[in-house]
Amino acid sequence: QVQLVESGGGLVQAGGSLRLSCVASGDTFNINCMAWYRQAPEKTRELVARITGSGITNYADSVKGRATISRDNVKNTVYLQMNSLKPEDTAVYYCKCTRYFIDYWGQGTQVTVSS
Repeated sequence: QVQLVESGGGLVQAGGSLRLSCVASGDTFNINCMAWYRQAPEKTRELVARITGSGITNYADSVKGRATISRDNVKNTVYLQMNSLKPEDTAVYYCKCTRYFIDYWGQGTQVTVSS
């Protein structure tokens, strides 16, 4: 069994920064934590950023230049640094990990950006 716990969200003013963390625990052998998604109210969940095993990163156009995804495989942790936050970044942020072709999600962390 795999558990994911996201943290680091909160209320921030526009222009501010947050660093989100996602830690995987439990049966983490061969787990691959590699992506952050977000879901705003009444919107579908969307990919924010992902990172491959070799460190190649991809970002949604809406966060490009403002977000940085990174990972620590030893700690089974994936991070998302968000800078120059905008009100439209307000959402619940989720990390996704995969193990043996099964996707795991955490409970999410709320990010609220005030104007």
